[in-house]
Amino acid sequence: MKDIGIPIYEGITALDAVGPYEVLQRLPGHRVRFLGSEAGPKRTDDGSLALLADASLEEVREVEIVVVPGGWGSEQAMRDEVLLAWLRHVHESTRYTTAVCTGSLILGAAGLLTGLRATTHWSSLERLKQLGAEPSSERVVEQGKIITAAGVSSGIDMALTLAARIAGDDVARAIQLSIEYDPQPPFDAGSPAKAGERIVELVKRARAQRLAER
Repeated sequence: MKDIGIPIYEGITALDAVGPYEVLQRLPGHRVRFLGSEAGPKRTDDGSLALLADASLEEVREVEIVVVPGGWGSEQAMRDEVLLAWLRHVHESTRYTTAVCTGSLILGAAGLLTGLRATTHWSSLERLKQLGAEPSSERVVEQGKIITAAGVSSGIDMALTLAARIAGDDVARAIQLSIEYDPQPPFDAGSPAKAGERIVELVKRARAQRLAER
């Protein structure tokens, strides 16, 4: 079995990790492992849900694929030298190094996105530029073995893209069917361009308030 490592930390966004997990745990010949600075539970960004790291970063020094989730806790994770050093180390031998949402900022902080196109949550695209990347508003961006996904739900799209690269389109389609991933949202507001300025401002105000409360 080849390992897929998802490093988790306090303050992650649940779907950033669980969305890719639901796809990749169905990938033949692979197993998903949640990893942390130490084994044990890590709370999501609102504190109401915990995911369990079943091993520490120190215990797992090599993975086939790494998926870095984002979340409000990514700001602190970007300064976690243990995590950044681990990412640099495993990246040397990964088949794919990936990130979802502001997890891309963590890859950037580790120096892995310099000169590469990458994406993240729309509200954080400018931060990617500051970290040496070329920001893109695409939902999934592939740059060699580095794949980044935009905000939250796009991690499912990224994971299906990854499944196709590893096991072929038919396996990826079968996984998509098994999780019945057939988005039909009630509103066409899934990007700033579609949502319009008024809704964008609502989101910006909510994010600013939440940041101020942290």
